[in-house]
Amino acid sequence: MTISRRRFLGSAAAVSLGFSGFRSTMLGPSRNRRADFGPLLPDPDNLLALPEGFGYRIISRHGDPMTDGFFVPARPDGMATFPGPGGRTLIVRNHEVDSSADPTSGAFGPRLELLDRLDRERLYDPGSGDLPALGGTTTLVFDTATQTLEESHLSLAGTLRNCAGGPTPWGSWITCEETVARSGGALARDHGFCFEVPAAITGLPVRPVPLTAMGRFNHEAVAVHPASGVVYETEDDSTGLLYRFIPNVPGQLARGGRLQALAVRDQLSLDTRNFAGRAVEPGVPMQVGWIDVEDVEAPDDDLRQRGFAAGAARFARGEGIWHGRDEVFFACTNGGEARKGQVWRYRPSAHEGQPGEEVGPGTLELFIEPNDGTLVENADNLTVAPWGDLVVCEDGSGDDHLVGVTPAGEIYKLAHNMNGNGELAGVCFSPDGGTLFVNMQIEGLTLAITGPWGRGA
Repeated sequence: MTISRRRFLGSAAAVSLGFSGFRSTMLGPSRNRRADFGPLLPDPDNLLALPEGFGYRIISRHGDPMTDGFFVPARPDGMATFPGPGGRTLIVRNHEVDSSADPTSGAFGPRLELLDRLDRERLYDPGSGDLPALGGTTTLVFDTATQTLEESHLSLAGTLRNCAGGPTPWGSWITCEETVARSGGALARDHGFCFEVPAAITGLPVRPVPLTAMGRFNHEAVAVHPASGVVYETEDDSTGLLYRFIPNVPGQLARGGRLQALAVRDQLSLDTRNFAGRAVEPGVPMQVGWIDVEDVEAPDDDLRQRGFAAGAARFARGEGIWHGRDEVFFACTNGGEARKGQVWRYRPSAHEGQPGEEVGPGTLELFIEPNDGTLVENADNLTVAPWGDLVVCEDGSGDDHLVGVTPAGEIYKLAHNMNGNGELAGVCFSPDGGTLFVNMQIEGLTLAITGPWGRGA
């Protein structure tokens, strides 16, 4: 079953309230807001600390058998939810498995004994030897009423380092390869592309089609502007750019389009990283333009260098990105003088990607830059909560949290990885807003968190 555009947009509106009218001026510490949810309480199982009244359930674990007979791959990362049949929630989930992984990290068993069950046309890179590329995506069917996992399937196979991505308004997940590995050695095909996976429970795994016109680089995540179909793309590199893809046909990305990079007007080749001090102040909207990028498949992995030389702005490891209401938030994991991360806000033009954009351009604003790891340490994946706050996954020194950021600029802790072993990833809410899903990447776990989320309103 594939989700209709109308049904998806109705669900997305419920969990995408945004930060209307907020102008952040925060640079340093802000008071922690815990009045709504309260302090984090230790978990007897030493896994995830949550506020009183909240609980979690492990719904999927690396190595578990799936409904289709394959195994849950390792390193779950970015994901999103979609309304499914009978009120169920569909979850499409990435697996950031790289080219040096052993077979136990993939879906085919420790001796690849299940590989022959897969139609080879459904495997993007079979490899040049015995080991195929083991990254990809899985799709889960979850009942929020009973908090039970009903089905799980391999939905994309043969890709590498599927880090994050983003949902589309037409009911699919764009998954991104965070690598620019070339064919040769163990690999039979080039990597560094985006792929589209329908939010469906039939026809899986999909036949993989690289969206080459969206560029070849260290992709992290994408967000789609619903009105225009423009796709924004982050680049996980310390000298990365923010890209947008204007499709030839909105909603049909495989039919090609134009790739551009963001530039700040009157400050061409702006270094937004603030490594040497505050070149960019929080809360100050800057008008932007977009620069065409050529030779987008970039065999030399030089899109960011060519774009910066042409005037595009430079960012410190663009990672999670999410479309709220008329605004796009994205994280730069290593931004700021203390290298503790930044969150940016882009407000698209009323004529985004269309004639008239030059007269009324979009604006870019540094949303927060705490420079204090006790507040936010290396923001990564993020989402917009049903009550309008931003929920951010930390990918820091190993003591990682889910962090909330309010429209007033207050920062609070929402959950704590007590295992201290790796990042939280893939945070997203169910279409009904009652369940938060998050991955514990190193542990290979996907969790469903429930509780009085309405207190956040």
